Amino acid sequence: MKILANDGISKSGINALHAAGFEVFTVHVAQQQLQNYINENSIEVLLVRSATKVRKELIENCPSLKIIGRGGVGMDNIDVDYAAKKGIHVINTPTASSESVAELVFAHLFGGVRFLHDANRNMPLEGDTRFKDLKKSYSGGRELRGKTLGIIGFGKIGRQVAKIALGCGMKVIASDHQVGQADIKLTFFDGQDITLQIKTAPIDTLIQKSDFISLHVPAQSGYIIGKDEIEKMKTGVGIINTARGGILDEVALIEAIDEGKVSFAALDVFENEPTPSIKVLMNEAISLSPHIGAATIEAQDRVGIELAEQIINLTTKA
Repeated sequence: MKILANDGISKSGINALHAAGFEVFTVHVAQQQLQNYINENSIEVLLVRSATKVRKELIENCPSLKIIGRGGVGMDNIDVDYAAKKGIHVINTPTASSESVAELVFAHLFGGVRFLHDANRNMPLEGDTRFKDLKKSYSGGRELRGKTLGIIGFGKIGRQVAKIALGCGMKVIASDHQVGQADIKLTFFDGQDITLQIKTAPIDTLIQKSDFISLHVPAQSGYIIGKDEIEKMKTGVGIINTARGGILDEVALIEAIDEGKVSFAALDVFENEPTPSIKVLMNEAISLSPHIGAATIEAQDRVGIELAEQIINLTTKA
């Protein structure tokens, strides 16, 4: 069986597939050439991340496809329902990158409350001439301990964010229309563990009570956070989006930053990805990263292994 990992796959995943007798292609094929490549090489398994789109037309015109795999959680770049109608298995790796995304949230959060994202821009430029001025500018930082973190979307990633928040001494409030409550297990080095139960709350309550808000929902048809929601937030709130572009109104966000309603924001995903708005990129109150939430060595290793295991299980059953 031939597998095309069009957006890449970890070495451990390749090794597992090779050991099971699969032929793995890791060449990246441009979107417009993908259909021809799949058909010319009789590809039966197509693996993608977020870059490659697997739409109805591609599925319809590639009769050799038996499995489509998404290395990650969201599958909004795949026409899942249509693939299922054609008898194609669609798989993903919902747990593999949870820890990595959660850690990025806190990388941005710690940086945001201490202005590190902006200090790292200005220190190389002016640190030798305006050291005291910069020190004064960045001396109004805040601690996370004792603050309330609102988590919108309480799936696997949201729960990992909650674990880190609790470890930092933060209060956690979560909202999810599909989850009523969730167990958060904290594990210690000596094998001991504590399980805490967090009940979700209405999103309006979360918006009003949170000092910081982190988004963890799939792609939506409209904004989860827009002008009206921001107006209900605490003055000085921080907003972090490592989920999907298009769920946070970036125009309303910048307006709120300019007005002092939002103290800082952190974005790993963007409305106009991969060409984010210049106003977003140049705003000194926004901490930025280029959609790297799941891009750790450990997460990609887990993604590759999980995909390999699912493919092997599906083909063995067949």
